[in-house]
Amino acid sequence: MHRESQSRVQAGRFGIEVLATQTIKVVSFSFPKARRLTHRSEYERVKRDGITQRGKFLMLNVMPVENSAPWRAGFVTLTRLGGAVIRNRVRRRLREVVRQHQQDLRQGFWFVIIARYEAATASYGALEDEWLRLARRASILH
Repeated sequence: MHRESQSRVQAGRFGIEVLATQTIKVVSFSFPKARRLTHRSEYERVKRDGITQRGKFLMLNVMPVENSAPWRAGFVTLTRLGGAVIRNRVRRRLREVVRQHQQDLRQGFWFVIIARYEAATASYGALEDEWLRLARRASILH
């Protein structure tokens, strides 16, 4: 993806404007819906056929996928975590952790992150550290 930035430069005392353009390469850090697990059957398949890594705040289920398809992620926040506001906050934090580290993820894996009860009171940094530790243990990071 390229983005052109434009700036106007005034030259001399006559007030002549020159339009200068510069092309900048932009690296995408978006987390599109195509990268997420969306169906119940996909979550069940990862749970049934994958391996599980457990931590204090999170559980990480990982399943290798044939034909080196791109990685896909799913997020689970159970109702025992708290109300909708708390569950959504934890889910947003987990999505952001994965988005920030998506360049480090290996292809060909589906994974599900399940937030445990303690995740509701954990800071963003604690969730990130735990996810990185579990992801390294599951060998899904470069």
